[in-house]
Amino acid sequence: MTKTILVVDDKASLRNLVKEYLTEEGFRVVTANNGREALFVARHEKPDLILLDIMMPEMDGHAFMRAYRQECETPIILLTAKLEESDKVLGLELGADDYVTKPFGMRELVARIRAVLRRMDKGAPPAEVLRVAGITLDRGTRRVQVNDQEARLTPTEFDLLAAFMSAPGQVFSRQALLDQVQGTDSASFDRAIDVHIRNLRIKIEPDPGHPRYIETVFGIGYRLRAELPEE
Repeated sequence: MTKTILVVDDKASLRNLVKEYLTEEGFRVVTANNGREALFVARHEKPDLILLDIMMPEMDGHAFMRAYRQECETPIILLTAKLEESDKVLGLELGADDYVTKPFGMRELVARIRAVLRRMDKGAPPAEVLRVAGITLDRGTRRVQVNDQEARLTPTEFDLLAAFMSAPGQVFSRQALLDQVQGTDSASFDRAIDVHIRNLRIKIEPDPGHPRYIETVFGIGYRLRAELPEE
């Protein structure tokens, strides 16, 4: 099935260039020139992935994510001209799955898009449903329940939790987790994992400040507790 990509950028030249290239690569492409228009288009077109500029008039990329993440967990790749790590962190905190820094090559952009879509479409392994310490994760439907309450996770958060639940008690380094969710050619920085883990804890932990499920192993990385600590 042809995948639909929503390209959101206030520069018509970039929108048209990306649309033309992605169309040649076999994607269906819809566009918007600011975050407000993007909300309308996303609600009607139901894209499989969103390419999102940050600096735009009327509604910027950050405001778009704040609104859209209340409705949908569609994967988002940021298109950002900002190089400061703090800007990347803010985008990830708001629910972005990846980012590409402008100026970017079209082949790199397509590779990032395909990598994220593969994570969404990859076939489920034999054990489709994982259950650990009150958490149930269904790889087939990509749904998660914590103590019978549904948790809505972004694709990156889901893949992180799946990695933890596949090996409860195992310690994962930050780089190992980056490789799990973005591939070994990822250009992301280690702190990106810390942001995704913080977002995941907010959604599954009773008290994110004192996590019961995902434990920090100082100086190494993270692990999922195989057994819950005493209350």
